[in-house]
Amino acid sequence: MTQYAFFFDQDICTGCKTCQVACKECYKLPTNNLYRKVLNYTGGTWEPNEATGGYVPNGVFGYFTSMACNHCVDPACVANCPTGAMQKDEDTGIVWTDHEVCIGCKTCATVCPYDAPTYDEEAGYMLKCDLCKDEIAAGGKPICVTGCPMRALDFGTREDMIAAHGEGDVEVEPLPKNTTHPNLILNPHRNAQKTGSGTGALVNLEEEI
Repeated sequence: MTQYAFFFDQDICTGCKTCQVACKECYKLPTNNLYRKVLNYTGGTWEPNEATGGYVPNGVFGYFTSMACNHCVDPACVANCPTGAMQKDEDTGIVWTDHEVCIGCKTCATVCPYDAPTYDEEAGYMLKCDLCKDEIAAGGKPICVTGCPMRALDFGTREDMIAAHGEGDVEVEPLPKNTTHPNLILNPHRNAQKTGSGTGALVNLEEEI
């Protein structure tokens, strides 16, 4: 089986959200639904400076993470879907949703550690990144990858992504502990904090995530 994977370079992402917007526009997603989200993780404080009367940074840092479905080796959504609507393709490793079977119970959204599935209120079923499988079948790449102006995103077989970018690390804030073996090769930001030991927080507005 070929296993496709995303590569993401956290160190060069500027948080412009072109990937997020390109995906949303391409698939005409409803207002409250996103396949890809750009997360803003930041921390530190600004302390008073008596000498100047202003403020100075104390451990201030911030970086962005572009996150979609990671088409995991052991997808929790597939394992827990009560109707079999969540499928993992045997040839490509792509995790996709069969809307003919989905009942919109949101179990997949509850168990996914990466918050990938999203509920379409009007349609009554779950939506999720399918790695632009039709684009791939036609010889192209996912829309988010081609849209990224900084080339912080890449796509290919897992083997090719590791050969090109190294093993990476998926256990950096704000990502969770690795429990599903995501097919994401992530190059951490130079100030990245390890999952579970971070001192920062997500500062996205509610409507952004």
